Amino acid sequence: MIATAIRRFRPISLDELVGEAELLTRLDRKYLLPATELPMLLDRMPHDVRVLQIGAEQSFGYRSIYFDTPALDSYLAAAHGRRRRFKIRIRSYLDTGAHFVEVKTRAARGMTAKERIPYAGDGRTLGPEGRAHADSVLTEAGLAPAGYEFRPVMATFYRRTTLFVPSTGSRVTVDTDLTWQLPDGRVARMPDSVIVETKSARAASDVDRLLWSLHHRPCSISKYATGLAALRPELPANKWHPVLRRHFSF
Repeated sequence: MIATAIRRFRPISLDELVGEAELLTRLDRKYLLPATELPMLLDRMPHDVRVLQIGAEQSFGYRSIYFDTPALDSYLAAAHGRRRRFKIRIRSYLDTGAHFVEVKTRAARGMTAKERIPYAGDGRTLGPEGRAHADSVLTEAGLAPAGYEFRPVMATFYRRTTLFVPSTGSRVTVDTDLTWQLPDGRVARMPDSVIVETKSARAASDVDRLLWSLHHRPCSISKYATGLAALRPELPANKWHPVLRRHFSF
């Protein structure tokens, strides 16, 4: 479905995309769409939008292993809307074999800051370099990581198509085939919905305005927190109840 809809977009290489819109500090807006409405959105996007292509591929497999404390400090900060919060994950690009430890924190005015380093471990721990990186980023963000134990809590799997919007220097990602898995093997899926995320330096992009014109509004969804809430219903999750009821399948 996506492959057919994006044929009209010119490709952009990874190096070009990073040069034009690396956006490690950015404003993110997430939208949940029925999968059946995705072709209409893609068909109405600006003509100069470009699609990331590596080799002959334009859709890529991702895996993220999320780390949290035994008390789930990262999850609870998101669930309760705390201003200072963080996410730690090992992000794997399954098609290229690249792996990174990524730490995301909330910056000023709702912006998200992401810092990452290469990772060469087995996914069970952050490793010494990954742990040092996490401690450094959290300390700089005003969080106190001393004494925290970080362990893998959940993995997500999905396929991603990335678009570049030249008019605003922004990115749009389209995530499909979303699956969440706990260490004990429990799985949740989102078979009939896709996550469209806009990533811009500050202002809304042309694609945000297009989504609004099609009556789609940003929604509160976090791949980590919402997925964990779906798989562990005993956790506080009031802010995600509408998403959990409408979109998840077990």
